[in-house]
Amino acid sequence: MHRISGSWAAGLVVVVLAVGLAVDHAIGGAHVAVGLGLAACLVAVARALGLTAADLGLARPAWPAGLRWGGAAALLVAAAYALVLLAAPLRHSLPQEAGGDGRAVLTAVLVVIPLGTVLPEELAFRGLLLSLLGRGYGMLAGTWLSSGLFGLWHVLAALGGGAANAAITGAVGGGAPGTAARVVVTVVFTSLGGAALCWLRLRSGSLLAPALAHWTVNALGVIVIALA
Repeated sequence: MHRISGSWAAGLVVVVLAVGLAVDHAIGGAHVAVGLGLAACLVAVARALGLTAADLGLARPAWPAGLRWGGAAALLVAAAYALVLLAAPLRHSLPQEAGGDGRAVLTAVLVVIPLGTVLPEELAFRGLLLSLLGRGYGMLAGTWLSSGLFGLWHVLAALGGGAANAAITGAVGGGAPGTAARVVVTVVFTSLGGAALCWLRLRSGSLLAPALAHWTVNALGVIVIALA
């Protein structure tokens, strides 16, 4: 694939993502449905562009490696969260979220996060975009470009509410300067996280590795905040 066509194809994926993001924020309570619809659209785009299962990290021979690397990453994430819970200063610094119950946490961990967040995001950023941008610009540039887009994907989330945003606001302050700082922190942090997920995808050859790591980070985050 030539650089121009690869850029055009990546731009098409970004447009699909932008539409999905707008719909998700316009329709309350439809995160899972939007995520599944977005994933279906991304698969259709991948097929139209001629991308193979291997290009997306979905080839069956790579599944065992994906599970091994994803499992190892999940264990590291779990150990980090355990340290946070065991260390009182770190535990007390966690954001507080009121109103959650066991059923809501279970639904978030087993349904909302994997289907509404992990599936479409991994398919888009570590599947289509990493492959398209890597072909056009090289895998190193593709990794950072797709990861930068992953960071920008979280701008609207950084402008919203939630316990994590409240915690960042408490650290950087409120008002316009605080909001700008919160957005920058979120974009930088998620871009670096995206680069780590790209590394897992490339090292294992499978999208299962970053998907498992991504799900563990988000799901255990919800559980740890509930426990704290």
